[in-house]
Amino acid sequence: MLPRSAWLDARTRRAQPPPRYDDRVVAVFVHHTDTPNDYDCADTPAVIRTLYTGQTGSRDWDDIGYQFLVDRCGTVYEGRAGGVDRAVTGAHTQGFNHRTTGIAAIGTFTAGVPVPRAMTEAIAALAAWKLGPSGADPRGTVRLTSTNSLSRYAAGTTATLHVVAGHREGYRTTCPGAALSALLPEIREEAARLQGRAPTDTR
Repeated sequence: MLPRSAWLDARTRRAQPPPRYDDRVVAVFVHHTDTPNDYDCADTPAVIRTLYTGQTGSRDWDDIGYQFLVDRCGTVYEGRAGGVDRAVTGAHTQGFNHRTTGIAAIGTFTAGVPVPRAMTEAIAALAAWKLGPSGADPRGTVRLTSTNSLSRYAAGTTATLHVVAGHREGYRTTCPGAALSALLPEIREEAARLQGRAPTDTR
């Protein structure tokens, strides 16, 4: 896992308020960045800088929204500031940013687009690690209360979502794309295995 300093330089960094925190992480939202897939992994820091500039510039966010980003080679980058081992409040899934972590797959994974195995393995490992302290089973569901009516659910509504969910479960979007969404069951099983849980009985 590479720190923010691997992609954020003094010229790009903007002033921002202190990080906000939740008490724990009980769910993970998987995203794609809707950017080109043909990048060289050596260029990933530049790709993340561009995302950061867009989110903190034209969108006027206080920081990049995702807590983590994963490139096609399976390298994990720290995204939002606050500490990778803490429950940093993100800005990745409107209405469901509390007690959740956003993991962004760098690329566009619409139907028929290959998703690199290294990427899905890294997402699974990261999900297993972030959910570990709360004891959440990556294959399970969780009840979360929406804080924003621009999400799929009116503010105050409690929704039952996957513990490892696609962005589209909480917001009206196609993210993380049909190809990556189709691999979420596999990612959940791998994350559970990495946590030492017994495999799902499919008989």
